[in-house]
Amino acid sequence: MTLAREPAAILAELDARARRIETPCGEGSMVWRVWGEGEPLVLGHGAQGSWQHWVRNIDAYVAAGRMVIALDLPGHGDSAMPARSDHAGVAGPMAHGLREILGARLPVDICGFSLSGTAFAYMAAFHPGVARRLVLVGCGGLDTPHGAIDLGRVSGLTGEARRARLKANLNGLMLHDPDSADDLAIAMLLPNAKAARLDISGFVLPDKLLRILPEVAAPVDAIWGEFDRPHPDPAMQEAALRSVRPQAGFRVVEGAGHWAMYERPAAFDAALLGILATPPTG
Repeated sequence: MTLAREPAAILAELDARARRIETPCGEGSMVWRVWGEGEPLVLGHGAQGSWQHWVRNIDAYVAAGRMVIALDLPGHGDSAMPARSDHAGVAGPMAHGLREILGARLPVDICGFSLSGTAFAYMAAFHPGVARRLVLVGCGGLDTPHGAIDLGRVSGLTGEARRARLKANLNGLMLHDPDSADDLAIAMLLPNAKAARLDISGFVLPDKLLRILPEVAAPVDAIWGEFDRPHPDPAMQEAALRSVRPQAGFRVVEGAGHWAMYERPAAFDAALLGILATPPTG
């Protein structure tokens, strides 16, 4: 896919339009970026990611009348490490930050991709009144078999060989269509990975999400990429989710891999906005 602008310019322009808010996290701050006005929608990113995971979606939600609040999870991106790295330790700064930012506007809609889906579920369980609705996107932790991923070493590679390996790694984990691993996706990959400091071993797999979902008072829905590699077979994921949340809505984005909102943004945005416009059942 050919970009009209350089990746750095795309990210910098979107970042410059955001209102940056910092709230306490560990010995430092948790960083939130806010665009637009209207009904708040909180977006969370995946492991070794940042708010940039939503680069292709933020403007669509603002145009739909939403105030978009995208966070860097504790120990990711620009956010400091939490005082503790367990579920409560990660959930606490997020919940307290949302209370500081939104106050009486809580509860609000919350959408978590991959790692942040589990983090948001624990936040919703431990801090009732924060989440009005929880939408999970391609999340692990449902006690389903992990899919085959294909990642190769980048260190020592330069030039076109390095770019080719980064592109292959994106398609080996995050994306389905080789053309989706464009220069923007490649540009985000290593900086976000290097900024991720939180040890998430044991945070999600195998069943940490499945265990906490019955404790979430808010309605729960999910969106999955048709060809999600790490968490494959949407029908299997739907069955696992509905084993504990039988009324959960579940939508599949055709032709998308794990990072569905990047790979098929228009279809994903229609699915998410459609869920949020529908009376909750899950």
